[in-house]
Amino acid sequence: MHIKKEISPRQVTLDAEEFYRGGYFCCEAIMASVKKNFELDVPDEVIAMSSGMSVGAGRSGCMCGALNGGVLALGMFFGRTAQNGPKDPKVVKCMQLTNELHDFFKNTNGKKSVCCRILTREFDMGKGEHKEQCIRYTGLCAGKVAEIIVREYGLVNLDEIEGASDNVEKQSATA
Repeated sequence: MHIKKEISPRQVTLDAEEFYRGGYFCCEAIMASVKKNFELDVPDEVIAMSSGMSVGAGRSGCMCGALNGGVLALGMFFGRTAQNGPKDPKVVKCMQLTNELHDFFKNTNGKKSVCCRILTREFDMGKGEHKEQCIRYTGLCAGKVAEIIVREYGLVNLDEIEGASDNVEKQSATA
């Protein structure tokens, strides 16, 4: 799979949020953003395969669709296609990275849950605050997925370069 070598996780976040606002559900928005920003030569069906995972898996309210999208995106990069048993290093690594995303999401969302029903119970589904929260969670997961992929593949994180050059400019200006 061809992968772009320089990535801005911040742009992955922004694009995922915009894809959500534009009409995709959380899971689809993450897949579309990852596909676009990493310039993946995979069919659009990777977006379609995520459609049912949105809104907690078919509107069941189970695991957050944004987290589902992140899990699917990580699987696309780190998952396996061969039946090599539970100790296959490829699946072990994929599960480790998925767990990292899960724990990050759970600890970052402030509610200590990954359940769509719990995360959205105080909101009117699909409106106002609910939609804004889901857009935020979509961006959160998309950005973390991008950071993981960048780290694991040894890609250039454009946000770190920009941050480093911004700090150098600030230091030069005060010297």
